[in-house]
Amino acid sequence: MMALGAYRFAVTTGGYDRLQRSTSWRWPTQERIGSAPAHQFMGPGTDKLTISGVIFPHFRGGLRQVDAMRAQAGRGQPLNMVDGTGVNWDRWVVMSIEEGKEAFMSDGAARKIDFSVELEKYA
Repeated sequence: MMALGAYRFAVTTGGYDRLQRSTSWRWPTQERIGSAPAHQFMGPGTDKLTISGVIFPHFRGGLRQVDAMRAQAGRGQPLNMVDGTGVNWDRWVVMSIEEGKEAFMSDGAARKIDFSVELEKYA
C-alpha cells in the first residue's frame, strides 16, 4: 500500500483504511490606509497527511506494529514515502502517532488496535 521510510503499510501489517491530506498556502493580510486590507501570496504553506487504520494483530503482523512506527519516527529524520503505485511523495516527518486498543484477551493482548499517524511534508 505505502512505504514510509523502512515501515511498510500493507494488508499483511498495519494497513490503513483512511488517508486524509490537507494543503495550505500563505496569504498574509497587508493593512492599507483608506482601503480594505490586501492579500499577498507568499508561497506554499504546510502540507499535512493523516494516515489511519485498524490492525488485527492476531490475524497478521503481530502486536508490535505501532511500536515499529514509533521507532521509525523516533530516529528524528525525514522519511521518504512511496505509495504502492510507485509514486514518490517526497520526504515527510512524523508529528504524532495515536494508538487505541480494545477487545482484550485474558493475557491483556489487544485483538484490535486503531492507529493514526500525522505527517507534515519536509521542505
